[in-house]
Amino acid sequence: MPEIFRSRDCVVLLKDDSYTAIVDATMVAAGWPGGQGVRWVDAAPTDEFRVTFSDGRVAGFLVWGSDEIGDDHTAVTRNQPHYQFATLFGGSALILTTSFEQFTLASRLVGPLVPLTYGVNDRVYFSLRGLWTVEDEMTISGHPQAPASSAGYVSQVPKSINNFFVGIQTTI
Repeated sequence: MPEIFRSRDCVVLLKDDSYTAIVDATMVAAGWPGGQGVRWVDAAPTDEFRVTFSDGRVAGFLVWGSDEIGDDHTAVTRNQPHYQFATLFGGSALILTTSFEQFTLASRLVGPLVPLTYGVNDRVYFSLRGLWTVEDEMTISGHPQAPASSAGYVSQVPKSINNFFVGIQTTI
């Protein structure tokens, strides 16, 4: 079987709702990968839809990363952070992404690193860093707005044949 090469952080196989949202200054400064989970933030005094990194709360996910490299037919490189916008996906989509937690929250905080295991049909959430995860990190961390809302289900586990992308059917 031929080896699969993917140059994006997030590959969309089926999409639902998508719209443009303004990204806050924190995201502009830090950048983000495709598949990054986001949450809504107050855009006062303006009337804009504004997002920032998810802390477990769900608005959707950004389909393209801030540093996505354009090809001969697109010109997206760095235009999202420059103009402070991103394309937000919601609803039900079927995606493949590398933007997922690979280690448990407890092990990321105190070590040593313990790998997370993803199984087909496992419920997924956004982590405290806005990456896809099978752990409800809001509840684990004692977040005052716990528990986290489910954001989808694993449709394909990361493995060598799929370049370690995780497949997710979103339910946002």
